[in-house]
Amino acid sequence: MSKGIVLSVLASSLFGVMYYFTSLLWPLSGAEIFGWRMLLTLPCMTLFMCFSGDWRLVPVIVSRLRRQPRLCAVLVASSALVGVQLWLFLWAPLNGHSLDVSLGYFLLPLTMLLTGRVVYGEQLSHLQKIAAVLATLGVANEVYRVGGFSWTTLVVAIGYPLYFVLRKRAATDNLGGLWVDMLLLLPIAWWFVQSGEQGFDVVNQRQALYVLIPLLGGISALALISYILASRMLAFSLFGLLSYVEPVLLVIVALLLGESISAGQWLTYLPIWLAVLVLMFEGFKHLVRHRRSV
Repeated sequence: MSKGIVLSVLASSLFGVMYYFTSLLWPLSGAEIFGWRMLLTLPCMTLFMCFSGDWRLVPVIVSRLRRQPRLCAVLVASSALVGVQLWLFLWAPLNGHSLDVSLGYFLLPLTMLLTGRVVYGEQLSHLQKIAAVLATLGVANEVYRVGGFSWTTLVVAIGYPLYFVLRKRAATDNLGGLWVDMLLLLPIAWWFVQSGEQGFDVVNQRQALYVLIPLLGGISALALISYILASRMLAFSLFGLLSYVEPVLLVIVALLLGESISAGQWLTYLPIWLAVLVLMFEGFKHLVRHRRSV
């Protein structure tokens, strides 16, 4: 569990770094950055899995595909779900949706809690119920203010729980499953890069991209590997609780990139931030109890 907690915080921190990193990759668009990220992440993941021994999981999935052809549709759906998330993460900072996406990540720990309760029958603690009530107040204000949430917020808050549930039910919630997800995204990634203004020649337009693009791939691979390893080491609810680090960093990045929180949005953000603080407090109590038991 302790390793899972460390990996989860590491992943959140790296995702925060990558969120800002996109602003350094001009003249690339969000779609092109997504394409480069996918093309470079898969080789990095493959090397890691060969050294860690996780590569053995890939032939297992291939073998299952021969016996269970319907698994192919599940893998395509899983790849599509994670692909949309990875694309949105890189598109949002360059298109004025940083705060909307960060709000989705603030809601994510709570939607993960609810998913754990509804799908897996996990019980909510007293503090988790308080956090859920606070988050509901924030959600109600946003619905009242604009009639709903931005589509980017909903994609994050709802899409990730669907992704993790699908992977668990298909028994592909491991690095082998993630590798297959990334593999299926390669044709789309290639098309995004090739269809850009300069295509693959964009690196000749700005020499710094020779360093920045491979660095993006390394950060992305390490973040995803840490995230998936943490997801299989921790209970679904605890894994959701530890997601609080990432949205805090994403809000900071959004503000650094020039976005701002309007007066009406504070009544949305403050209750949700209070909910996250409650979850942080519970996570701290959990760690203290674990240390004492050890």
